[in-house]
Amino acid sequence: MITVECIARGYLTGLGLREYQRDGAVSGVALPPGLLDGSKLPEPIFTPTTKGGDTGHDEFMRFDDVVDQVGRETAERLRELTLAIYTFGAAIAAERGIIIADTKLEFGLAPDGTLVLGDEVLTSDSSRFWPADQWQPGREGGQPSFDKQFVRDWSLTTGWDKTPPGPAMPDDIVEATRARYVEVYERITGNTWPQDPEFRRDPATDPAYAGYRTDALDGHLNYNRRIHGD
Repeated sequence: MITVECIARGYLTGLGLREYQRDGAVSGVALPPGLLDGSKLPEPIFTPTTKGGDTGHDEFMRFDDVVDQVGRETAERLRELTLAIYTFGAAIAAERGIIIADTKLEFGLAPDGTLVLGDEVLTSDSSRFWPADQWQPGREGGQPSFDKQFVRDWSLTTGWDKTPPGPAMPDDIVEATRARYVEVYERITGNTWPQDPEFRRDPATDPAYAGYRTDALDGHLNYNRRIHGD
């Protein structure tokens, strides 16, 4: 895997907000003054970070840092793919009344040098999902969300110093987190969350994906089938 966290941001929040408040920019990308927590950016931006490093915490990289690490051609392709995938997913979610504020992607290299999208893609663990009808830039306490921000917020109340292992999560927090994940799934797909843990849905045939298949998505599905034998 390439040791760069590829992040696309369409809205300003989280670590990106802190970087902006300090520098007026995120990953070296200058942004307009006066933006608030939750503000929509003029256009999605690529804000890569390191993968932990010596400190164990991700740190922002500039695009030139990515170039130094993987070469210009690969860096430009990472930026292009990250923004394309984010834009693709955000458009689908927007039609269902969901804002995807940002997302994190990871890529690796196949034996022939081809870039491969890996890990998870546009999930509640790797992305911020907000209900569009409740979006309000500058909202005290942040935006309502259907993602792991709920767990982050809970962890801040525990006094945990971020040293593993983390505190055990109470059942009510687990259930409330699960409810958020299920709700965003149902709102985006239009389907009811399946009770069967073995249930698997195929984007190539699922009507929830109708109209959104592209050559790029078809290629990814074909690769997924080769890897998983589906």
